[in-house]
This record gives sequence, structure tokens and C-alpha cells, in this order.
Amino acid sequence: MNKPRIVVLGGTGFVGSRLVSALARAGWRVTVASRNAMHKPALGAIPEVRVVSVDPLDSAALARLLDGAAAAVNLIGILNERGFSGAGFQRAHVDIPTALIAACRQAGVSRLVQMSALNAGRGKSHYLRTRGEGEQVVKGSGLDWTIFQPSVIFGPGDGLYCRFAGLLDLAPVLPLAKPGAKFAPVYVGDVAAAFLRALDDPDSSCGQVYELYGPQVFTLREIVAWTAQQRGQRRCILPLPDTLGRLQAMLMDFIPGKPFSSDNWKSLQVDSVGGIDGLYRLGIAKTPVARIMRPLLAGIGKQSRLDRYRAGG
Repeated sequence: MNKPRIVVLGGTGFVGSRLVSALARAGWRVTVASRNAMHKPALGAIPEVRVVSVDPLDSAALARLLDGAAAAVNLIGILNERGFSGAGFQRAHVDIPTALIAACRQAGVSRLVQMSALNAGRGKSHYLRTRGEGEQVVKGSGLDWTIFQPSVIFGPGDGLYCRFAGLLDLAPVLPLAKPGAKFAPVYVGDVAAAFLRALDDPDSSCGQVYELYGPQVFTLREIVAWTAQQRGQRRCILPLPDTLGRLQAMLMDFIPGKPFSSDNWKSLQVDSVGGIDGLYRLGIAKTPVARIMRPLLAGIGKQSRLDRYRAGG
């Protein structure tokens, strides 16, 4: 028997696409509210999944989607913005949850599960500041909320190991800002499992904040060096002192797509490691990085060497 319908904002992203698939497999009927529904046609092909184009700041339109739903999930978040004012972060992390809460109230939906970030509200970055503000909005909503605070999330196509794999292909030397910054990477499948567990057991998860982090802590330099090693590459990782790291971030502020930014630099000042183990509290076994990323990165490295051979390099 199928479970009730659920509405997911940000369901086409890295975490969202995996969560939506997991929800459908678990019997939920899923409506994915996306600004660009046509960009993820495969998601809409999953049975019991419907992808709908909607402005996430339009609370009236969201309320219509939420009518008759059992819960709302908000996964929307950004790591960088256009410009430097913080307005983009404010819109993504505070204004959208505010609009969603208003829509939930209008539609009579009491259950809200919110994605945030480890260290939300700490540090000086717009990213962490607005994540914290978004949490306060959710906590003051009067809804039956649950908040998840993941460390950096890894898995196929991630913005950490796979991103550095691409950067390592560009040059034999990689200048690295804040090489000693610490992370406890958490597997995207474990994050999706945490959301499922909370939705299946609202009685114990309502009003709870769960830190989600992996079983090992790595410095940024260790992450990059291990990535190169798994791909069979010899690379010089050049640790930058803080002055040069900050300068690198300022220069990259003006590169299209902002591969690194001043705001990222500020976020790195706070180590992304946890304190109270949310996965343990939820009864979810942690997945080690090597189990997922070692075969994946080895495959990427093999393909890169094959491509170079075909190109005559």
C-alpha cells in the first residue's frame, strides 16, 4: 500500500534526486517542486513521482501543490551567489523556507523536514549565517519540524572528491587554500536514509536537529591527496598561507561559476566536524568514504588516461 503524498523542494539536486528515488521506492507519492522541471526528465519518469515547475518564493503556488500532502521537504541551498551582498544566500536559505512555511499553514500541512548545514549560524560567512537564520525561521514556525545539519556530502558526482578530480586534471600543481580545514564527509545515501527515517517516524523526530557526519575526519589537503592517489596521479599540492588563500578566494570571486569564493573561504574557518551523532541517533550505519569513492575515482582515473591515449597525449 502506498504512503501519502509528499512535496519536495530542491528534489532535482545532488541530494534531492537520490532522496526522491528512495522515497518512491519506499512507497511515497512524490511531487517535486522545481524552478526548472524540464531539466530533469528522468526524475519524472519514476513511478509515483511528478515534477512540477514552480517558483519556490510563491507561497500561493506552493500551497496549491501542498494541498492534500502529508509533509514538505526543503532541500534548497546554494554554496555561492551572484555578487557579494549575501542577498542570494538570504533568498535561498531564509526567504524560501519562510514562503514554504506560509504555504504549509495555508494548505494545512503540519510536517516540515528542512535541510541545513553543520555549523549553521556560526562563523562569518553569508552561507553559515543564513543557514542559521533559516533554522530559526523553521523552529519558530509552529510546524512539526525536523532539521538536518550535514557536513560536506560525498558520492557519485559530488562537489568534493569528483570536483577535485576535475581540478587535478588541469595542472601538475594545485594551490590549496586552507589546507588544514577539517571535514567529516557523509555519504549522500546515508543523508537520504536519514530523511526517510524521519519521515517514517515523525513522533520521535519532530522538534529534533540531527548532525550528519561520516566516520572519519580529514583535512582538505588529505582529501585532495587521497583523490589524486586513487586516480594514479602524481600531483604537487601547494598549501597556501592564509594571506595567499584569502587572495586566491578574492580573485576567484570574479571567475564565472565561482569555483571558490571569499564566502567559501570564510566558511572554511570553521571545521565541518560534528559533536552529537545524528546518524547513530537514527540507527543508520555510517558509510566510509573509501567504500564508495575508491572504485569511483579509480574508474575516473582510468577513463582520463584512456582519453589522453586516444588524443595522442
